[in-house]
Amino acid sequence: MNSSRPYLVRALYEWIVDNDCTPHMLVNAEYPAVQVPQGFASDGQIVLNISPSAVRNLHMDNEAVSFEGRFGGVAHSLYVPASAILGIYARENGQGMVFELEPPLDDDEDDLVDDSVEPDDQGPPPGGGQPPRPSGRPSLKVVK
Repeated sequence: MNSSRPYLVRALYEWIVDNDCTPHMLVNAEYPAVQVPQGFASDGQIVLNISPSAVRNLHMDNEAVSFEGRFGGVAHSLYVPASAILGIYARENGQGMVFELEPPLDDDEDDLVDDSVEPDDQGPPPGGGQPPRPSGRPSLKVVK
């Protein structure tokens, strides 16, 4: 089944714009294939204003969000894979949605797994084998 994330991002974007608010997208700037301007991320995250008046050529599909935006007066082309989107919310009131951190898909990882090795009884590795969560998330309100 396809991820619901890109569908929710598009729906929330439309809802935010329809309510005359400014859509902001929280992005994991360290996720593979993310293309955002260097020097604007903080703690591995960047918040992007994706309002119609702030960006050009906005394209949202099931794979990624891409657009052109200006940072410090300089035009940049941005590309954000759907899995790198951590949240979308309205700047004015914080209403929106936060998503779980998704680990990058690594096609080569399956080739490295030896199915003949039995798991040990010591349990999962510390931290559950998940990458650390980025800190500094904005305070978001629950959508009702």
